[in-house]
Amino acid sequence: MTLTAAPARAAREARPRRHRNHRRRAALGWIATHALAIALSIMFLAPLMFIGLTAVMTDQQALTSQLWPERWEWGNFADIFARAPLLTWIANTMLYAVLATAFMLISSIPVAYALARLRFPGRRLAFLLVITTMMLPPQVVAVPIYLLWARFHLTGTLWPLILPMLLGDAFSIFLLRQFLVTIPKEYSDAARVDGCGEFRTLIRVILPMARPAIAAVALFQFFYCWNDYYGPLLYAGTDSSNWTLSLGLASFRAVHRVQWNLTMAATLLAMAPVIIVFFLAQKAFIEGVKLTGVK
Repeated sequence: MTLTAAPARAAREARPRRHRNHRRRAALGWIATHALAIALSIMFLAPLMFIGLTAVMTDQQALTSQLWPERWEWGNFADIFARAPLLTWIANTMLYAVLATAFMLISSIPVAYALARLRFPGRRLAFLLVITTMMLPPQVVAVPIYLLWARFHLTGTLWPLILPMLLGDAFSIFLLRQFLVTIPKEYSDAARVDGCGEFRTLIRVILPMARPAIAAVALFQFFYCWNDYYGPLLYAGTDSSNWTLSLGLASFRAVHRVQWNLTMAATLLAMAPVIIVFFLAQKAFIEGVKLTGVK
């Protein structure tokens, strides 16, 4: 009995060891397979962690080489609102981003539909001109456009950045057009047989099918406006009541350049809405980018 029980007991003891070794090999294989992705994730997350940890440090510790807070100063976030008009900057940024995105969609969708679905003389030339405007640096036309808005007494406000979106955005038109050409023509032909005109076909048939692409270009425009610094500096830099977050944070950093904990806390608050919007619309954004052909 003793001779037969010993090998059985040894087998039972060896079984968990084999299981642990198998799990260890599987974990090492997964790490080896995803090593590049893990390295890139750490590289992208490290700055965010640094900003978050510095935001809750004391002003003395933020100037040292220590990476972990000795005392968590959550009051830094409340201190920002007392030291700077952060709510005004957020309201101005929301006004700029939301209106510019809405105006861009209103003006760009019909143009993209016309370039993708309608047949008219000069259609290819018009599409070529749209692509050409994407290659024109905004600094080249900054002076004449600024003089134009100055004649309308709109400098010092954000309207010179919002109103041009009523004329369309070349990048958004390009992306929308690339998606609309992939929609089978049979859908619009069936709508015309039922008596729909072009406008009704666009609203009732094409737009519901183009939601992923519309979500993608809307998020692109919203993120661009939220992070825009050059435009607000050029047109609204003379009036602090119209500053956006990017412009206000640059001024805040100049005033509180020694207090990096407050600067990082303000930066974290400015980044939070964009991160939340991206994660809420992540599925539609990725699907829209994939379908529009952006690599």
